[in-house]
Amino acid sequence: MGSATREAVAAAKAAIAARPSAATLAVGEEIFSAARAVAGSGQLLVALTEPAADPAAKAALVSSVFGALSVDARELISGLARSRWSESSDFLAGLEEVGLRIMAASASGIDIPSELFEFGQLVSSNAELELAVGSKLGDPSAKAALVEKLLAGRVSEQTIAILSHLVRQPLGRRIGALVKHAADVVADESSLAIATVTVAAPLSSDQLDRLRSGLAKKYGDLRIDQVIDPTMIGGVRVAVGSDVIDDSVATRLKELKLQLAG
Repeated sequence: MGSATREAVAAAKAAIAARPSAATLAVGEEIFSAARAVAGSGQLLVALTEPAADPAAKAALVSSVFGALSVDARELISGLARSRWSESSDFLAGLEEVGLRIMAASASGIDIPSELFEFGQLVSSNAELELAVGSKLGDPSAKAALVEKLLAGRVSEQTIAILSHLVRQPLGRRIGALVKHAADVVADESSLAIATVTVAAPLSSDQLDRLRSGLAKKYGDLRIDQVIDPTMIGGVRVAVGSDVIDDSVATRLKELKLQLAG
């Protein structure tokens, strides 16, 4: 991520915090809809991200194209368009992040990261389902309809809206990466880090408490999602955002082989 994009994302986060009226499911869905519209029009994407273009003209274009959206949605999109982006494609990721953060802000008392994690586990354990929702050849609307059918009544409306959008517009990412990224953004908006812990067998309550206590010294309050992977043999791999702590047996054996080879 380039410096311009980092600054644009930071500005977007501040804009969301400054507009509490935007923290609704409806506005989040409008942002997702706008993201798909921009992704479907190369001409519109270029017009909204051209560095030399007049910011006021960009805002006017947003009002013209997205006039049917709420004032909150249009203002947030205009703010993104007025920012500078390292790459045009980053603008789409920025729209997605704004939508995710609004969904998080609108879901008081709902554990969206947990719901997303459970869906990710469901997909990863079912090859047929993973192909159905993750294939590049699949119809986007059909994939969204499948998600809605699977999850209706089982998870929050926010989680269904997030996943329906992600399978419609994956931006070249695999479904597992999509869901993990979304969970991380939602958790960040809620000021809660997520540690994804991969182990060969489930950890006990005492082990989880010790692990959480140790991680909290560096990352603060966080939630732990366990992924069971029997191929690890033993040990543990922990991922918090872009940080990875790998103390698995497989990794230790690999390091030992490299040392012996040297």
